[in-house]
Amino acid sequence: MSTTFEQAHALDEVPAVAWNTLTHGHPLLDHGYLSSLEESGCVNHRTGWTPRHLIMKRDREIVAAMPLYLKNHSRGEYVFDQSWAHAFERHGLHYYPKAVCAIPFTPVTGPRLLAHTAEDQSALLEHAIERCAHEGLSSLHVLFPPPEELDALQTSGLLVRKSVQFHWMNTGYSDYNDFLMSMSQPKRKKIRQDTRKCEEAGVRFEVLENKTLTPGALDFFYRCYRQTYFNHGQLPYLNRAFFSRLHTVMPEKMVMVLAYRHDRPVAAAMNIRGPSALYGRYWGCMEFIPGLHFETCYMRAIRYCIERNLKVFEGGAQGEHKLARGLSPTETFSGHWIADTRFKEAIENYLQQETRMLDSYTQELEEHSPFKAER
Repeated sequence: MSTTFEQAHALDEVPAVAWNTLTHGHPLLDHGYLSSLEESGCVNHRTGWTPRHLIMKRDREIVAAMPLYLKNHSRGEYVFDQSWAHAFERHGLHYYPKAVCAIPFTPVTGPRLLAHTAEDQSALLEHAIERCAHEGLSSLHVLFPPPEELDALQTSGLLVRKSVQFHWMNTGYSDYNDFLMSMSQPKRKKIRQDTRKCEEAGVRFEVLENKTLTPGALDFFYRCYRQTYFNHGQLPYLNRAFFSRLHTVMPEKMVMVLAYRHDRPVAAAMNIRGPSALYGRYWGCMEFIPGLHFETCYMRAIRYCIERNLKVFEGGAQGEHKLARGLSPTETFSGHWIADTRFKEAIENYLQQETRMLDSYTQELEEHSPFKAER
């Protein structure tokens, strides 16, 4: 049997069925999601995310794939390597362009070496490295792979980097009150205070999905999402066209929490639903109300997960404040192939120090768990 490799300069060059058979049902790796990023113009050479998806075929049948991009900056990755780029520049070397295997703008763990066997994963990764070396790229970065892919990354010479996020785990709660009762009294009291503040301000919530998620609701959500960036003097990564296309190709995976004050919409949060997990992705508000952010983004999502028996809610990157709302510190990973052996050694030493600090930080977070005891 002959094995060949190809690069796709747009995901639409790859049949959706063949791609999706490799993603294990992960909604943010779905062909519809990734192609929506490209077709809406959010991901292309102008935005610094040039698609170079790697496809592995055996007897002309796709057996493995990698969502791969050429990057000329480090924005939208949530694994911060700007200091590495500056070090390259100080020594007269080019860090960009680099190759990045990731879901653009999305710090969510999921398969990156899309294959059914470990052998095909290794072959795919080795070819990616060979291609990067042949093209003279400084590095290849695999962002937010699952733990089960780490052996393949390390075997191929990638340096593994740790980070931490905050995820909520469903340990079998019968209802939302059961979840609250699992927490220590001070944390439970604080959550209820935030909920009461919203109620006293006249705020109510709706969950919109499938047919109830209308274009008008998406319009309002996008205004909120955009405002979040404007408040920080930035432009949003995603445009309105992306959400329109996403609503067309995978409406069953979009879950919006919409907050009203006296029947006027004031805030919205967009989540993406998978087979057993809910991913909190985007949020914004048009009016400041105490407690609104936590209630809209986290507590309503947790209620949804309990009602639908979803096992995990991922609340996004960073944010120690999430710990008090019942989200637990969870390790995430990335893998880094560095072409220059001198810089690889320096980065490896840096990562060893960073890992020790992160392990200490994670242990400290775990000592401040909001829960009364392990369930």
